[in-house]
Amino acid sequence: MLRSPLMNVMTAAALKAGKGLKRDFAELASLTISKKGPGDFVSEADKRAERILFQELSKARPGYGFLMEEEGAVEGSDKTHRFIIDPLDGTTNFLHGIAQFAISIGLERDGEIVAGLVYNPATEEMFIAEKGQGAFATGPTSRDNFRLRVSPRKDMAEAVIGCGVPHAGRGDPALFVRELAGIMPRCAGIRRMGAAALDLAFVAAGRLDGFWERNLSPWDMAAGILLIREAGGFATAPDGSAAIFDGRAVTAGNEAIHAELLHLLAKARA
Repeated sequence: MLRSPLMNVMTAAALKAGKGLKRDFAELASLTISKKGPGDFVSEADKRAERILFQELSKARPGYGFLMEEEGAVEGSDKTHRFIIDPLDGTTNFLHGIAQFAISIGLERDGEIVAGLVYNPATEEMFIAEKGQGAFATGPTSRDNFRLRVSPRKDMAEAVIGCGVPHAGRGDPALFVRELAGIMPRCAGIRRMGAAALDLAFVAAGRLDGFWERNLSPWDMAAGILLIREAGGFATAPDGSAAIFDGRAVTAGNEAIHAELLHLLAKARA
């Protein structure tokens, strides 16, 4: 795959921010950490990575707007383009020394995600996609420019499904328990790995057969949604609609597993 100038810009920004995260991951004891809410933390590492991403991307694409986890919305003179950034998805994993975290960058054009990148600095694995160009992975655990395809499994009994679990004081634990009770007996296994952007990338790569999570933000999902769609999969809100960002929830998988998840989630809601 020949990377476009846009993807080269996004890749360079992620690699630069990733160097800092990798250094901070090796020096966790010295990080200053604060609490944003129940089960929700932010560290110097998040803020530094976000500053680097903002500086690099705004320098390369002046005028583009931004939606970022820590600093929020930054209006640009170009109203048609907006970067959606999570500088450190999986902060809790990161702060506990668990190497399952990622930088996520999505680019929105006229309200549609047209480019996405998910990068884990700890493993140096990167997942990239541009609308209409397919999805690819590169890094030590993937062949360079390996094209991503969602899992071919159609039988839910053989599927491994990823999920998110509501934080203490956030989300709807009772609904999650009903959803889990409906899905768990019907699949081969459930995985909760703690970084939604990577979970979605893993669906695109066929490592997870499906995924669902609620109480997410656009920066958790933007890049991963495009990765899945470009890998031949489906990503919608849990009710099957396109209102993923508005509903702050996503359900994803190949055609068969996605359809079965929607069915089981609907039964849990009822």
